[in-house]
Amino acid sequence: MIKDKLLMLNAIFNSPTSLLTVALIALSVSACQPIDDTKNNVTDSNTESGSCESQKSPFAYSVCSVKAEALTSGHYSLQLFWQQPNSTQPLLSFANLLTTLPDNQRLNFAMNAGMYDENYAPIGYTVIEGKEIHSLNLKEGGGNFHLLPNGVMWWDKTGAVQITESNALDEQLKSGQAQPWYATQSGPMLVINNKIHPQFNPNSASAKLRNGAGVCNDGSIQFVNSDEPVTFYQFAALFKDYLKCPNALFLDGGIASALYAPSIDKHDKKEMGVIIGVIETKK
Repeated sequence: MIKDKLLMLNAIFNSPTSLLTVALIALSVSACQPIDDTKNNVTDSNTESGSCESQKSPFAYSVCSVKAEALTSGHYSLQLFWQQPNSTQPLLSFANLLTTLPDNQRLNFAMNAGMYDENYAPIGYTVIEGKEIHSLNLKEGGGNFHLLPNGVMWWDKTGAVQITESNALDEQLKSGQAQPWYATQSGPMLVINNKIHPQFNPNSASAKLRNGAGVCNDGSIQFVNSDEPVTFYQFAALFKDYLKCPNALFLDGGIASALYAPSIDKHDKKEMGVIIGVIETKK
């Protein structure tokens, strides 16, 4: 077979149309190369700010990530949004948020940022541009928020993002060690110092749609929205074992779990309270 191919190529090179024919053969060979199927379950859009992907393992989920260094560059920023400009009315939706952005800003991705009351006001510690919207909530009670320990995702003016257990943050706030520019409190914590929340049951049958965020070993902040119902333990194990996030926080679940990620064609139309998102600002 090799001999036959050499004879064919020799004949081609000796013909007047040799260059065109060789080019066509090269294109043909290239088009017939084996396709790598290992990425068929992923759709992504990589930018300096990170990427959004749809994954199928260990369960179906969507994840958007941003590198920590991108948030300190001045070109990208992680922000919280709640009320409409010059109004006390909550934004409620990603669509409404998009209408408030100036022409030089783009919302790369966003999700709901925590739990809220019947008026869509946050029920936990919330800081937006240095202004405290709700004080740190250290009360005991029922529901996921009070499945202690819970925690706070926060960052200062430099953009350095942290997820801190609520009581530990309380001490840092009192000492002045923590000075949040943005902060959102929710619960429960999913992963605390590389350990899954102690109250999560690996054999639980309580599966729901869930979303959360983690600060991870590779210097990224990962935002995850499950695309199928999962238990708390399964969701926490994703952050700890697959995404390698030593600290991760549950934001909400069920009908409140929402994601805006246009690069993977995600735009939930749900109503929500505070929204967290990555903004790209054009210079």
